[in-house]
Amino acid sequence: MKRAGVVCILILAFCGLSDSIYLAQHEASNTPLLCNVENLSGCNIVAASQYARFFGVSLAEYGVIFCAFMFIVAALELVIFDRLLRRILQGVSLVGIAISFYLTFIEFFVVKALCVYCLASAGVAIGIFIFACLIEPLRKSSLYRPPS
Repeated sequence: MKRAGVVCILILAFCGLSDSIYLAQHEASNTPLLCNVENLSGCNIVAASQYARFFGVSLAEYGVIFCAFMFIVAALELVIFDRLLRRILQGVSLVGIAISFYLTFIEFFVVKALCVYCLASAGVAIGIFIFACLIEPLRKSSLYRPPS
């Protein structure tokens, strides 16, 4: 089961990487995003908002870094099978979903536009976190052990 969870993380990270690269490429070339999904057609509004950059860097570029990092760590975990790598997957993915929840909140309540690519990125972050928690429980089950 652990291997299957890591493979799922690899697949999700690859999907997130392609999503983030698409967004970063369109921002770099200043071309509008293709976004024709019903009720989720605010991609260009979200991408043009003041919240689309952090410290002068596009959020899509942070997404590329996040997904590439998760992909590399998951690939290493498949080869090395190390508990530390699983903990890194959990910790970084927790940061990823926290940021995704915050940005989705901003998108929905402040910018008042929804972007299908941003929501897909949030879904990828949630999926990675779920699988990271499944491959290594956060704490061991406490079985009763009689005193020696």
